[in-house]
Amino acid sequence: MPSFDTVCEPNLVEVKNAVENTAKEIVTRFDFKGTSAAIELKDKDITLLGDAEFQLQQVEDILRNKLTKRNVDVRYLDKGDVQKIGGDKVKQVIKVRSGIETEQAKKITRLIKDSKLKVQAAIQGDAVRVSGAKRDDLQAAMALIKKDVTDVPMTFNNFRD
Repeated sequence: MPSFDTVCEPNLVEVKNAVENTAKEIVTRFDFKGTSAAIELKDKDITLLGDAEFQLQQVEDILRNKLTKRNVDVRYLDKGDVQKIGGDKVKQVIKVRSGIETEQAKKITRLIKDSKLKVQAAIQGDAVRVSGAKRDDLQAAMALIKKDVTDVPMTFNNFRD
């Protein structure tokens, strides 16, 4: 029976490259000379450091540009609050989303069931598996998910015929 998986997974290699390129640009830019502006990636958390919130915003803009150039959707980024750390320094943690949350997965399965397509959707961990008898029905389900789920970037993999 043909099936595919709906997942929310960024290309972490491209995210890492974008963070490294952002760090290089911070080092070379004149307006960041002599400041504590920095960026680092640990697991799936990107930490922005700076002297003021304005500086954090500039670093985030550079990061978003680098991610866009590398074809990584910026909807994967989940911004945290700006925190003060010692003196006049501030930091912000941006989490890189990976996997579909349970609530979002339920929304996708409900969307597919309400569409009256001849496919079944099942939540499997942090992915939603959609299976059906015909390839055309699966492609219609993909189009439906792309059209209606806009707040989270969805990708489709593991297509079996």
